[in-house]
Amino acid sequence: MTGFFNRHRGKVPGLFWHQALLTAGILCLWALGTAAGEVVDRIVAVVNDDVLTLVELDQALRPYRNKLGTMGYPPDKEHQMLFKVREDILDQLINEKLTDQEIRKADIRVSDQEVDSAIERLKAARFLTEEDLQAALARDGMSLDDYRRRVREQLLRTKLVNRQIKSKIVITKEDVKAYYEQHRDQFGGQRKYHLRNIIMQVPPPAGEEERQAVLRAMSAVHAKLKAGESFAALARQYSQSPMAGEGGDLGVFGLSDLSPQIQAAVQNLKPGEFSQILDTEYGFQIFEVKEILESGGKPLEAVTAEIESRLFDEVVNQKFTEWLRELRQRAHIKIIQ
Repeated sequence: MTGFFNRHRGKVPGLFWHQALLTAGILCLWALGTAAGEVVDRIVAVVNDDVLTLVELDQALRPYRNKLGTMGYPPDKEHQMLFKVREDILDQLINEKLTDQEIRKADIRVSDQEVDSAIERLKAARFLTEEDLQAALARDGMSLDDYRRRVREQLLRTKLVNRQIKSKIVITKEDVKAYYEQHRDQFGGQRKYHLRNIIMQVPPPAGEEERQAVLRAMSAVHAKLKAGESFAALARQYSQSPMAGEGGDLGVFGLSDLSPQIQAAVQNLKPGEFSQILDTEYGFQIFEVKEILESGGKPLEAVTAEIESRLFDEVVNQKFTEWLRELRQRAHIKIIQ
């Protein structure tokens, strides 16, 4: 849910005096609350010059708490899950606090008009009227002003990411081509393998000695293949497959139709090449790729823009995570459970 953000909590020794002042502030807040007869809030984390309060954490946690409450978990399980979500939410709030500090340093701003436009775009995308939006916010215990503040914060963070990360990312033609080759199955085209096999089974009650005898027999067949003998002829002579009479012809398969073991064995073979001996649940097997069939898919030119977008998002996420990790390592963060 919130696991996108990494967890790295660092300290900066030079901020010792700052920490001492904040600790004094915590004690003063507690003392004032005690004098008034109640404590209405407390600090749950110190993030450089800022603090996160219990009220802020509870507000962010409320939608998840409400949803968990409707899922019918036993009380112990619900408490356990809520504790984990609370940790993740606090971690996310710390990251947001760090990001907001960078926004202030960079003097990035968002106008009221930009906030209005963002909200209108969201309403249009989700087919919401103003009344629908306000009703949805009320269900989450949020006012329109709260929501506008969150939208503004999100826009500020987006601008920061654009400035710190996106502007420095370059996707090359070589990147696009490599992605296309690695994900051919996602662009309509599919590679299929016409396979033969030779199989020698080990009878279920057989001991290790008999098993090794079968393996030696299969190794002898493998040596004949290496010497250039016909795979089909050897399959007819030695294979215990029902397809032995057909020269071990198994038909045509996509990689996803095969077990991971067989996928790994055949996916890099060229037509006419054969695998090593595989120890499978059906016995010892050797596979030959008779031919590779390529079905028509979208050409690279037709999907270049889509691939660029995917690569861009992947790199942005990776760079943002790295940037946050470095930011946390340089920061003074103290969590008060």
